[in-house]
Amino acid sequence: MEKPDTIIAVRDVDASAAWYEKIFGFENASPPAHGFAVLRSPEGGVMLCLHRWGMDDHPTMRDPGLTPGNGLMLYFRLPSIDEVYQRAVKAGCRIEEDIHQNPRPGKREFSLRDPDGYFLTVSEFHDFGS
Repeated sequence: MEKPDTIIAVRDVDASAAWYEKIFGFENASPPAHGFAVLRSPEGGVMLCLHRWGMDDHPTMRDPGLTPGNGLMLYFRLPSIDEVYQRAVKAGCRIEEDIHQNPRPGKREFSLRDPDGYFLTVSEFHDFGS
């Protein structure tokens, strides 16, 4: 099976990892202060990787002054979005779109920003179809 691993640049890997753990229930599989984090679902699948700005001189991750996520949306399809939504609201997250039904997949979703400003959409799980 082939699967790309999404990596985003963040200011503080440990703080961002803690945020994703708190809001999504992901587990950080990397040691602290490493500059890179692999976030896994409770079932063990890689959900997202975090990379410190400027580390390793990757061309798209050199300048932390760039607007993060220009043209990028992180789209999470989860079995139930209600728990994630409640944790996000309780944590004071910036909710961009409240829970609504997306007419294309016919599933409920909402959108928010992470601490670095990345745009995230959280949807009830669905297949993209063939």
